[in-house]
Amino acid sequence: MPVPLAPYPTPPAPHTPPSANGQQSQLVCSGCRNLLLYPVGASSVCCAVCNAVTAVPPPGTEMAQLICGGCHTLLMYIRGATSVQCSCCHTVNLAMEANQVAHVNCGSCRMLLMYQYGATSVKCAVCNFVTSIGVSSNYASTSITEQKFSN
Repeated sequence: MPVPLAPYPTPPAPHTPPSANGQQSQLVCSGCRNLLLYPVGASSVCCAVCNAVTAVPPPGTEMAQLICGGCHTLLMYIRGATSVQCSCCHTVNLAMEANQVAHVNCGSCRMLLMYQYGATSVKCAVCNFVTSIGVSSNYASTSITEQKFSN
């Protein structure tokens, strides 16, 4: 008669005392890439999904986010970096501040595209259509779609 196997016990999560004012911050899990919330002041966070322990950046470090152009994974990085390599697909993504980029809809599939100010055209990664950036469309799209991201 087969004996049922018990699952391996999961290691206990490191205890982090709650912060005095209950504030939380967020970071991306180093294992499964899920977004994790943690109390401000924690030194590391254990993911409830994959049990990976992710180190928390030092206090005062400003973080920014972008979506990987290769696999569409949410990436977090230290603000001011010029490029970010995705740990999932290894794509090197350009990391630009919000005031260096503008948005326009693809002329074919209408996907929202981001491009660097001064560009004359942008190629859609979804359908490969090249959308020309004109002065009039640039001003129209900038006032509506320009976004400043802050954490």
